[in-house]
Amino acid sequence: MYKIENDILIVEIAEKGAEIQRIFNKETLLEYIWNGDPAYWAKHSPVLFPIVGSLKGGKYTYEGKEYALSRHGFARDKIFEAENESPESIILKLQDTEDTFIAYPFHFELKITYTLEKNKVNVHYGITNTGSNDMFFSIGAHPAFRVPLTEGAKFEDYQLTFNEFENTARYPLNDEGLLKEKPEIFFQHSNELRLKKPLFYKDALVFKTLQSSSITIESDRTHHGITVDFKGFPYMGIWSAKDADFVCIEPWLGIADNENASGKLEEKEGIISLEPDKYFGAQWSMSFF
Repeated sequence: MYKIENDILIVEIAEKGAEIQRIFNKETLLEYIWNGDPAYWAKHSPVLFPIVGSLKGGKYTYEGKEYALSRHGFARDKIFEAENESPESIILKLQDTEDTFIAYPFHFELKITYTLEKNKVNVHYGITNTGSNDMFFSIGAHPAFRVPLTEGAKFEDYQLTFNEFENTARYPLNDEGLLKEKPEIFFQHSNELRLKKPLFYKDALVFKTLQSSSITIESDRTHHGITVDFKGFPYMGIWSAKDADFVCIEPWLGIADNENASGKLEEKEGIISLEPDKYFGAQWSMSFF
């Protein structure tokens, strides 16, 4: 387990998956990350790579050959190597192996940098194509935040507040985790979403056209909360396990296959193409108050 710390935050990160396990605020004396209770969901904040969401039939084709990848890819189950550690920052690195090449025929280097800035955790993704062919990938975040944050409150006391008024539909998921073709009306000139556990009984709320670049978890019952900033991430998932006391705010660079997807990796919605020896970077952040 790795730890970074400043005057306000303590952040603990596992080697496996470069996954944040804990975020503690010394000023508020609150724990903000879900505890990973396996009765609901055993993870905390997995990294989604090299795909986001589910593939149609759990498979894709590339250059005429078929490959299999489980939902959200393999990075969350791999051991990352630490480099450039400092008290307030750490870089965790994953490179392709013979193992990953069987499921994903690309050579890559993925670096995840966690940096503390007062009460904020900045998360930077850096992907380098170390192969000789164009690389196709997606990447995304899946942090689970404790709701309620304080004793005496309940899940339904909280809401998500968007920094822009939204008029956008959600894209429902079918039983295989694939996007249905027809979206459903959801936001109608609103910037608030009251949290209710039945919201997530049919899987995640998936959005493609949000105007907002930040979402805040907050409640009238407390002045403590969390803001997730995700400018530049075109897709968003909001999810909780059934009846669990957490909510995930998931900035994505990529999205699940839809029901009519061709299965060809280079045609996958939201897929990013990276030329040989080129670098791609993206950053999002979490603030805790």
